Amino acid sequence: METSEVGQEIADALGILLRRTTRTQLHQRLTEGMGEAVDELTYPVLSALARTGPRSAADLAPDAGVDRSGVTRRATRLEDAGLIRRETDPADRRAHLLVLTEQGERVVAELRARLAAQIGASVSSWPPGEAEAFARNLRRFTLEGPFV
Repeated sequence: METSEVGQEIADALGILLRRTTRTQLHQRLTEGMGEAVDELTYPVLSALARTGPRSAADLAPDAGVDRSGVTRRATRLEDAGLIRRETDPADRRAHLLVLTEQGERVVAELRARLAAQIGASVSSWPPGEAEAFARNLRRFTLEGPFV
């Protein structure tokens, strides 16, 4: 297979992975039974906050894939459930940072464990070594590929 064909095959697969509907369906499965505040809408905010650490709603928006007002609405639901809190930004006393609470960290750990289990189950039938090679190559692609 030529390099351009491999590139197109990868691009097609990424197109499926990056579709909003694909992510929404996955987030629905992952958050099932996690409580009223944790669903496919709030999952991206929790996940992004866990990856980035305390951030303002505006700064978190690109990582969560929604605009600032969307992050704020979702953050309010998460705050009401005790999963995040707002703290004054030490760099700008007029601004607030969103911060995971201990309960929020436990929820994120559970969501990550669920995701890892689903991924593990989906590659469990692969021939020996293929899943490990895929994981190594995917990590390399994310570190060296066009998304850097």
